[in-house]
Amino acid sequence: MGDDSVTHVRDQVDALYRTESRRVLATLIRLLDDFDLAEEALHDAFAAAVEQWDSDGIPANPRAWLVSTGRFKAIDRLRRNARFADVDSAMIDRIEASPDPPRDDDELEDDRLRLIFTCCHPALSADARIALTLREVCGLTTEEVAHAFLTPPPTLAQRIVRAKSKIREARIPYEVPARADLPDRLDSVLHVIYLVFNEGYLSTSGDSLTRADLSAEAIRLARLLLELLPEPEVMGLLALMLLHDARRAARTSREGEMILLEDQDRSLWNHAQIDEGIELVERGIQSHRIGPYTLQAAIAAVHAESRDARSTDWRQIVGLYDVLLRADPSPIIELNRAAAVAMSEGAAAGLALIDAILVRGDLADYHLAHAARADLCRRLGRVSEAIESYEKALSLTTQNAERSFITRRLDELRLTSPR
Repeated sequence: MGDDSVTHVRDQVDALYRTESRRVLATLIRLLDDFDLAEEALHDAFAAAVEQWDSDGIPANPRAWLVSTGRFKAIDRLRRNARFADVDSAMIDRIEASPDPPRDDDELEDDRLRLIFTCCHPALSADARIALTLREVCGLTTEEVAHAFLTPPPTLAQRIVRAKSKIREARIPYEVPARADLPDRLDSVLHVIYLVFNEGYLSTSGDSLTRADLSAEAIRLARLLLELLPEPEVMGLLALMLLHDARRAARTSREGEMILLEDQDRSLWNHAQIDEGIELVERGIQSHRIGPYTLQAAIAAVHAESRDARSTDWRQIVGLYDVLLRADPSPIIELNRAAAVAMSEGAAAGLALIDAILVRGDLADYHLAHAARADLCRRLGRVSEAIESYEKALSLTTQNAERSFITRRLDELRLTSPR
């Protein structure tokens, strides 16, 4: 083949890798029952495609070809290794005895949902679930995952190795849970996706307040999950992330300084995402199976539909938080409700609720609780208390944009303080 044809084939293989590699990997994991062997087989199959498709042409069903080739490459690799190492011969026999995968892409099973549930199994630690999901389901490199969570690559690599060992040793099944077990297991999957999004939406440390790449990965993963499993809470989570992410361009200044919701330029919000998010909220509510993510998305939708903070229907938001607290009670939800009460009934009412949370010891080390208290004290003219609470919040956060914002507020207050 000529150089142009070779370049065309390589471009096609590269495009297939971007669009199909995760599906091919998921099926190879099912066929081979081993993460590492499946990853090696995936790369062997794509390498073979570059060589063979140059001369043979691109097959009519490339994904099926890649799966079949990957399976045979794995068997060849195991046979070679068996000459030099203690390789489980039963594993080779089992893979060889398994039926050949279909040759038609349309008949080839989509195994990504199995892979998601395996990577997010509750037997794994939360950190391991996040790392494994981003690595295996989303296709990020170990270095990219490590960079995203400010973890040294060797540490992250060991985390992934331990997670794979746990799956093998605990015989965690590579399957979609039975309908009866689905709600509990789906919660684990949704929690992993939301943790990834939260790290992108409000980074826990570093110079940047947001990480658009991580937010985008979480949204992409939720879209995939909704395509494979159209459950109301999946809709709710996707809606929640779309509605929050829609504000991203307005959340920081050009200098990277944090801008609170009430002060944001709402013309910068992504209104296409808002429309999609609101539609998903409405679909989730119409299902009459309303869970915590759908309720949180409904709250975000009220904000998104408001022209400004003053015209926001704060009573409706408080009512939604009341329902959310019954469905998923937590001190952080209480804190968010208190902030909504402050907007609906006045700063003093909100402050009383926050003080009650802090007095009983909940959220004592949560910087946003102290920052919220400081803001309400500031609005009430209780300057010394506001300074004290801002100082406490500053001592608890490592996020540079938040530290800069709190420091500015402290400087403003100290100018007016009688001390």
